[in-house]
Amino acid sequence: MFFDARNYAGAARVLDGLVEEVPEQTGPRLLLARAYYHSAQLHRAEAELRLIVERDPVESYARLMLGRTLQRQGRYEEAATHLRIASALAGEFEEV
Repeated sequence: MFFDARNYAGAARVLDGLVEEVPEQTGPRLLLARAYYHSAQLHRAEAELRLIVERDPVESYARLMLGRTLQRQGRYEEAATHLRIASALAGEFEEV
């Protein structure tokens, strides 16, 4: 509902409480990271995504989002690493 209304800050407030209740679950944390990303809370998005990637290094969507979050912060070299990993995990390989 919050995402449909593009109320990402509101979504983040709700999801933050949910993540506190079930910190081991990836789904709510990914949604929280998306809400932070879309509401330009990039450092918070990065922190959530790094936690997900630390717990599950092959979570391709978290890698993709982390790469995009780092790009928005102007950290292109760091972003490229995560974007390459996300592509590889999704089966998308660069042709040489």
